[in-house]
Amino acid sequence: MALWEGRFKKELDARTNDFNSSIHFDSRMYKHDIKGSIAHTKMLEKQKIILAEEAKAIVQELSQIACELENGTLQIDFDAEDIHMYIESELTKRLGNIGKKLHTARSRNDQVALDIRMYLKDEIISIVDLIKKLIKILLVKSEENLETVMPGYTHLQRAQPITFAHHIMAYVEMLMRDIERLQDTYKRTNIMPLGNCALAGTTYDIDRRYVQELLKFDDITKNSLDGVSDRDFVIELASDISIIMMHLSRFSEEIILWCSWEFKFIELDDSFSTGSSIMPQKKNPDITELIRGKTGRVYGNLVTLLTMMKGLPLAYNKDMQEDKEAIFESIDTVKICLETIMPMIETMRINKENMKKAALKGFINATDCADYLVRKGIPFRDAYKITGEIIAYCIDNNKDLDSLTLEEYRNKSDKFDEDIYESVNLINCVMNRNVIGGPSPIEVKKRIDEVKKIM
Repeated sequence: MALWEGRFKKELDARTNDFNSSIHFDSRMYKHDIKGSIAHTKMLEKQKIILAEEAKAIVQELSQIACELENGTLQIDFDAEDIHMYIESELTKRLGNIGKKLHTARSRNDQVALDIRMYLKDEIISIVDLIKKLIKILLVKSEENLETVMPGYTHLQRAQPITFAHHIMAYVEMLMRDIERLQDTYKRTNIMPLGNCALAGTTYDIDRRYVQELLKFDDITKNSLDGVSDRDFVIELASDISIIMMHLSRFSEEIILWCSWEFKFIELDDSFSTGSSIMPQKKNPDITELIRGKTGRVYGNLVTLLTMMKGLPLAYNKDMQEDKEAIFESIDTVKICLETIMPMIETMRINKENMKKAALKGFINATDCADYLVRKGIPFRDAYKITGEIIAYCIDNNKDLDSLTLEEYRNKSDKFDEDIYESVNLINCVMNRNVIGGPSPIEVKKRIDEVKKIM
């Protein structure tokens, strides 16, 4: 029996009922629905809207339903329209008329808005915890590779010498901003909408602040229309997750490149690789490829939510039921990606020698050569031109900056002296970049220690 059937003379068509139903995906919010209903019941008792013995019976039975659902002795009826109506129907089945009093001074509109906020709050905390775990793994990898020299790239061309630690710490910075975004979204999600009812509040003398305190929200919504009809906090979380996935996808792309034979900077553990059905030599980075692919699905969910909301008049519209599948899938996806990439990174082996060999090629110390001339009094643009000519000479003669003779250097400028070899030495190139945020081991270690204190 539908709770709203009094107005209707015909039963809902079975196909329409299935189309209308959301219980297959919103059933995951049963704990939050029951917790919200218990707080609402206590408020109704406090305000003398229902009797104390009625409130006690409702709270006890709701708690029992929660226990039974948790231990599996009670199974959700997926023929129900949604989890909210299922729980209320189950309560009424057990308590009769007393159970019917639960929904006093409440609408499904503010009930749903409450449940989704409570659910997302828990999930935000869960995602933040996973990101922190990933950051800690990256910090360990960074500390192990403070002096592992590798090429830094622009346009995927070897550019300047850095360390593997410095490269990994770039992703730490991204992930820390991801945490900040999630924490900021949490603040706007942590606003309590119960009491807005369908759209215009209620004539009952309710106490919204009391419910806010019971459910540990920071504040309450200040406009009943807004409280039930916006999902900007859902969209904001979907955006946060999209950015997290973008960062994971970028990192995945680099891992895919690094474990290829063309780079061979790392090797993934066998436990986190797959093979080929016909090519026995293959060792494929499928995990990172899947993360890269799943990022597109998460982006799609964000676009779904934005598109769903863009043309809706106030207040609630059934379109908004579509918010849950989109945000739930994004949450599930980012969590499984984080959980899977962590042990993969933890167990991957770093090929320091191959990184060093790659750094020795490509003239990535050319800028240091130009800077050397600047320190000798030559304007940077002139120093840049001279160094470019030296690079062209090296290419023509199959040499690098380390192997040029001093005479060859002086053919381009009499400012060169024996100390040029210290300036273009790769280790020195990295060590000398000791500005805040630079790749020198000292600066990277400082940042690692700072992040450890924050985490």
